[in-house]
Amino acid sequence: MILNFKGPDEGLNASVYAELRKRIVTGFISPDHELSTRSLAGELGVSQTPVRDALSRLSAEGAVSIRSKRRVRVPEMTSERFDDLLRCRLLLEPEAAALAVPHLKPEDVRQLREINTALEEAIKTGDAAAYMQANYDFHFALYRAQPQKTLTQLIETLWLQFGPYMRVLYGRVSNTNLNVSHEAAIKAIEALDADALRAAIASDIADGMGLLGQRDLASTTPR
Repeated sequence: MILNFKGPDEGLNASVYAELRKRIVTGFISPDHELSTRSLAGELGVSQTPVRDALSRLSAEGAVSIRSKRRVRVPEMTSERFDDLLRCRLLLEPEAAALAVPHLKPEDVRQLREINTALEEAIKTGDAAAYMQANYDFHFALYRAQPQKTLTQLIETLWLQFGPYMRVLYGRVSNTNLNVSHEAAIKAIEALDADALRAAIASDIADGMGLLGQRDLASTTPR
């Protein structure tokens, strides 16, 4: 992707950061892939300076580990770190979804159904990249509808840390039931049932993360 941004350096830095953040959250950058500022700058059509600045921010958020001035990679995922991320997600995301219920409009529900249709198609075709993007879009359409912006930011940081691993694990677990909780979530929204939505999102997180075995987790860890 070439970033076509014309404006002050601050705006360019933000654009580069947003693009790299998206790649990490959706699992485009895999755990075993080492990144260089030079290659990323070439891909994005920018100098290395905004790339270094973006990677420094992402490192502070726990999304990447800086190995040298010019090379970074996704941090190692231990079983303890994975369990910690799971607990944090289960604490924050169901609550954010429940808080969104009174703020969701009929057009928001239509959007969620459209996203869910795209997600179902990705499951049928085995398109991991499309699935990761649709899954992200579904969850954050909910979370960003609620007014607690700090809560949304905390959740985004969690997704930055587990996204690359979920992309790898996607193809290693049964995906036949990956969409069941999303259907339950939509029905809960239509019924204005915050408790049911809270339960649906918790179930979705557990199905996506908590049911993954330690053996699968270990096999994604860079050596």
